[in-house]
Amino acid sequence: MAAPCPEDPSLERHFKGHRDAVTSVDFSLNTKQLASGSMDSCLMVWHMKPQSRAYRFAGHKDAVTCVNFSPSGHLLASGSRDKTVRIWIPNVKGESTVFRAHTATVRSVHFCSDGQSFVTASDDKTVKVWSTHRQKFLFSLSQHINWVRCARFSPDGRLIVSASDDKTVKLWDKTSRECVHSYCEHGSFVTSVDFHPSGTCIAAAGMDNTVKVWDVRTHRLLQHYQLHSAAVNALSFHPSGNYLLTASSDSTLKILDLMEGRLLYTLHGHQGPATTVAFSRTGEYFASGGSDEQVMVWKSNFDVVDYGEVLKVHRPPAPLATSSGSLPEVDFPIPPGRGRSQESVQSQPQEPTSMPQTLTSTLEHIVGQLDVLTQTSEDSHAEPGGDAKA
Repeated sequence: MAAPCPEDPSLERHFKGHRDAVTSVDFSLNTKQLASGSMDSCLMVWHMKPQSRAYRFAGHKDAVTCVNFSPSGHLLASGSRDKTVRIWIPNVKGESTVFRAHTATVRSVHFCSDGQSFVTASDDKTVKVWSTHRQKFLFSLSQHINWVRCARFSPDGRLIVSASDDKTVKLWDKTSRECVHSYCEHGSFVTSVDFHPSGTCIAAAGMDNTVKVWDVRTHRLLQHYQLHSAAVNALSFHPSGNYLLTASSDSTLKILDLMEGRLLYTLHGHQGPATTVAFSRTGEYFASGGSDEQVMVWKSNFDVVDYGEVLKVHRPPAPLATSSGSLPEVDFPIPPGRGRSQESVQSQPQEPTSMPQTLTSTLEHIVGQLDVLTQTSEDSHAEPGGDAKA
């Protein structure tokens, strides 16, 4: 069977409305809505359907740093520099419930896959877990010694991963509330972290311009990418698990092929740092935001909808590039006239696709293959430490 033929990603929508840097983006389950947070203290909910007016939610008293839709899409969480988390009903009324969550800026908010709880990360150096519907604080994880930039639940909800300015990524067991492992390979602040859709791996991005991928079972560093020329601010896994999307202060977005351990695309769209990225739940689209106040929606195109077929035709992964090696770069500038285009695409929301049975077993095989691949040439481990920001 011939391998699917991918196409270049294309800019589909271009949303203007924020009055300061965009900090976070997230799609609803059915891809009908896209939420964005901004330093302008507002939350915007954009409609993918053409000619639909966006909702502007004002309630936070300072910059909105993070947004996340609940798995059902019926709720929307936001965190802010005002130290609170708000849970919104994303309709025209824009009603919200306030959680006085932390004693410093809330950097991250993320719902568990069952929607019953959410996790927050803060400059107060803690990670906290909350009950969504009982609107109640459950417990705190407090071993980081500097700001915590990001925290995420694993797909099965049993683990939590957090990234911090103490240069570590920590893996936590939700039930025991214990730190299972600390990953110390980053040489600077760790800005973003997320679980692979299979739950077997995590990826983290840092201000040392790198992206690293670890196995959460063996805790081995599997992949190490040094592709950006400035801090990597955010990352997002494609739902198939085959691709990773990154956003950097070098103003570019990059798409990595994780199966081959190589760079697929470099996208130039933002004027200034690209601050946030997120794939839609189906992977058909991805969104990006930047310090240029812009929210952009891209059609993936390189994606193949039948993930099972993708996995069948993939060759074993090639040796991974280390920091001293070079990866091919393909520049993909926005075609003339598209950068400010208001052209819209009729989104066709799909029913949520469940992960195929083949994915988990295939990932096991891939991880086995990766065990014999080249490791990063950096053998030093950064010690957690430095002056904690109060």
